[in-house]
Formats: sequence, C-alpha cells, structure tokens
Amino acid sequence: MVGKGARNKEQGVKTRWLRFSLFVLVLVLINVLAQFVYTRIDFTKEKRFTLTEKTKEVLKSNKHDVLVTVFLDGDMPAAFKRLRNATKDMLADYKAYANVNFKVVFVDPISGLTATEQDTVMQQLYQVGIKPTNINIKTDAGFAEKLVFPMALIESNGKRMPVKLLQNLGGEASNYEENINNSIKNLEYVFTSSLKKVISGYNPRIGFTEGNGELSDAYLFDAMSALADSYVVGRVNLDSITKQGLDSLKMLVIAKPLKIFTEAQKYKINYFVMKGGHVLWSIDQVRMELDSLRSGRSFMAANNNLNLDDMLFEYGARVNYDIIADVNCAEIPIATGGPRGDIQMAPWLYYPILLPDTSNNVVKNLDNIKAEFASTVDTIGSKNVNKRIILTTSPYNKVYTSPKMFNLQMVEEEPTQKAFTSVPKSVGVLLEGNFKSVFLNRPIPEGITEKFNLPAQSKPTKMIVLGDGDIFRNQVAADGSPFPLGFDRYTQQNFGNKALLLNIVDYFTNEDNLIALRNKEVTIRPLDKTLVRTEKTKWQLVNTVLPIALLICFAIFQHYYRKHKYAR
Repeated sequence: MVGKGARNKEQGVKTRWLRFSLFVLVLVLINVLAQFVYTRIDFTKEKRFTLTEKTKEVLKSNKHDVLVTVFLDGDMPAAFKRLRNATKDMLADYKAYANVNFKVVFVDPISGLTATEQDTVMQQLYQVGIKPTNINIKTDAGFAEKLVFPMALIESNGKRMPVKLLQNLGGEASNYEENINNSIKNLEYVFTSSLKKVISGYNPRIGFTEGNGELSDAYLFDAMSALADSYVVGRVNLDSITKQGLDSLKMLVIAKPLKIFTEAQKYKINYFVMKGGHVLWSIDQVRMELDSLRSGRSFMAANNNLNLDDMLFEYGARVNYDIIADVNCAEIPIATGGPRGDIQMAPWLYYPILLPDTSNNVVKNLDNIKAEFASTVDTIGSKNVNKRIILTTSPYNKVYTSPKMFNLQMVEEEPTQKAFTSVPKSVGVLLEGNFKSVFLNRPIPEGITEKFNLPAQSKPTKMIVLGDGDIFRNQVAADGSPFPLGFDRYTQQNFGNKALLLNIVDYFTNEDNLIALRNKEVTIRPLDKTLVRTEKTKWQLVNTVLPIALLICFAIFQHYYRKHKYAR
C-alpha cells in the first residue's frame, strides 16, 4: 500500500510538471506567433483604438519607408501626457500595418540645452513648420511657463510635412483638457491625411477671391492659416487670373463679396466649375453690419446686387433677399449707459445659431455654427445635380424680406411664440453632380482674351452655397490681432465655424473621403468633478482600508483552513 501511494504521488508530481511545461510551451508559442501576426482586441464601444479601413489602405499601399518624429516628450502636464500616449499607441498601430519600415521617434527638442542653443533649435524647427506652444504649469511656488511642441514631422520619399497634434479649434475660452480631448479624436485623421500628402507629393491649391469687396486678409487670417497647414492657400483676383492659374486650383472660396461681378469674372468661375473645380459660396444677399448700428442711428438693410443670381440658379440654388430672426441666437454687447460704461450681453435675434445636419459627413459631429444677418437658401430643380441641406435654423424663427430698418433698440423686442413658431429654414446647401454651363449658347463676354474650352456640362464636381458671408470671418481686436475663427470674444464661446471650413475643404479636395476619419466618434467619459469633491474622503478610505481588510480576512481564512485540514 505504501509503495502504491508513493507511485501515485510520484505520478501526480510528473503530471503537474507536464502541465506546467505545456503551459510554458503554449506561452512561448503565442509570443513567437505574435511577432508575425499582429492583433489586438478593442473593448471600447466606439472602437476608438481600432484603425479604419481607409487608414489601413493608405498604409498598405505605401511603398516608401516612413520616419515620424514626434516632438511631444519630456516633462509636461498630465493632459499633454495623455496626448503623447495616445499618439504613441496610434503610431504603434500604423507601424504594425505598414508594409515598409515605419520608424517612430519621440524627442524633447530643447531638453538639456542652454537658452542660446534652444533659440537656435527653435528657429531650425520653425523653418520646417514645427512651432511650440507656451503653457503654464502649476508648481509649489505658483505657476511656471514651459514650452512644449505638440507636433510631429512625417518624412518619406524625400518629402516631409509637419503635423499639428493639438487641434486648437477653439479660442481663449477653451481649456487644454477640452482641446486635447478633441485632438485625440482627430489623431488618426491628421496622421493619415498628412501621410497621404507626403506619399503622393500633392498639396491641393485653394484660392480665396479678392477684388469684389471680399473679406480682407485680417478677417480671413485664421481661416487661411488653418488651411495653410495642409494646403497651398492664397488670394485670387478674377480680373487678372489666367486660364493656367485657374487650372492649377482645386477650390475657390468666395467669402462675402460686396461688389457686382462682371460677366467676364463669372465666365472664369463657370470655366472653373466646368473643368471639375469646387466652389464654396459664402454670400450676403442683404447688406447690414452691426457696427453701423453702434452710433444709435437706424439703418436700412438693402439688397446686395452681386449679379450672381442667374449663375447660382443654373447650378441649383438660390440665396433669397431676406434676413432670418431666430430665437436660438448669439448674444451681442450692449452699452447700458452707466457711469462706468458698463456692457451687458443681450440676445440678438439676427445672429442665428445654425444647426448642422448630423446625417451628412460634411457637418457630422460639428458644433453649432454662428451666423450674422443670414439669408435663407432654396434649392432649384437642376438635372444631374444632387442637393442636400447641411445647415438650418431652429424651428423658432421668422423671416423678414428686404429692405428692413434696423436699430439697436430692437434688442429689447421679445419674440412671441406665435410669430416665431415655424419650420427650420435652410441656410447651407451642398450641390453635387454635373452642372450645366451658365454660358451655354451665349457669346464670350468682353474682357476674355484667352481661349477657354467650355463644355455643355461640367465634370462631376461639388459646391456649397451658404446664405451668410460672415461664417468664415474671424473677429479682430482693436490692435489688429485676429481671434480664432468661431470664437466670440464677447461671450467667450466657441462655435464650429472653423471645423466647418476644414470639413468642407477636406470633402472637396480629398477623393478618398478621408473626412470620415475626422468624423470618427470618440466619447470622452470624464469623472464627475462635483462627485469627486463630495465623495473624495469616502473613496480614499475604500481604496486604502478595503484592500488591507480583504488581505486580513484572507489570512484568517487561510489560517483556519490549514488548521482544519491538517488537524485530522
């Protein structure tokens, strides 16, 4: 019996060692296979850690080695560390799916350098588009300033492009947490779109028209600066631009013209559309400015004759000669007349807050859009043109036909429910398809000296018509410095105007529909700060006392269990 028991015990030991050996062998095999087969399991609801098929296609189709240098490293606030870690995780996925050598380097470019050396390095980085951000860090002595570089540089096939990791779409009211959360959402888009531009070596050219009273460079500063990160951006004069100049453009932006367009200018725009160019129309059909009312006098809002009605009608849209009043509106500063010149914010019905159509990729996931003295936009039946409304008012609006008298005393008017209960009015329209030539069977206008070949119908193309010329105008301070596009310096509120412009340009210039990456939904689930403050002590005790209590209970159980087991 004793010998049999010893053999059983020996057999049990051998079985346990065999199982252990098999377990180790399986772990080794899994690790070896993991070197050749990349996979990860994403448990998040919105699949935030999973690359889209578009990105995988770009990576797999690339035939050139890639070097990505990320300058966001070293000592920095926690929010920037989250951005760095999210960047590191995403680029690890890029490296795994790439069919070429995809090298990623993280550096702090000014760490350990003297002040003079730092200035030299920053000048060198600035020349390639790498710009620092100055932030405040809380220390024991108060606050200290620190320069961080939330940027990266992509190099491939002899070309390079800077990548802005911190997508500061807001203004001064935005904190770093909000901006960084939005930046993490857009990481895949900024890297994939930039990588594709580096691989292809093609940066689309975008022209903002001038010469017809359009917005000046000061009011378009942030719009053009934001686009200049990824595109070649400049001003275009329709009187002097040649056929070759039009052929080099991918997109035209016509932002708040005030002077009438000649037939020769319209002929060039029509040629641009016929060859497949994209046009963004931001039009004021009624002329009225809030600054005109500051003197306390009344002014008449009159029609703005631009000579574009026939052109837009032929393409499939009509900007009406009216002004929208909406209960869902922005506020404006009003002087109260006090001894200290007090300013009070008051709702201004004629600055409607426009609502994006969330079903359309161009405006999906955008914040509301601020407009000023906007007009309604109708669609017209045009063959081979698909029309989609992308921006509307709220259902609580009223439309006034032009002309109409305005003064600042109107701010005291209370909208009645009966008068302002309506249906949403369209203010932005997307047109896609083959557009009929406006100059079909018409003589060539005077002033056209070059030969333009105009077909009866355009190549497939897109355009957007907006019934407001101020949507892409940034505010300007008294000293001439511009505020971010979409930021209201009076209410300290951010609107989605800049994101709207970036989405439109992406949609127009990118045939691969990478705009879907910008609209990728990532839900940030922050802690409830109020609950954290009220229950701080409770959860501190739970996290410190509970583990110790569980450990003591386990030790007591183990003691009595062993005593009971070996007492027999």
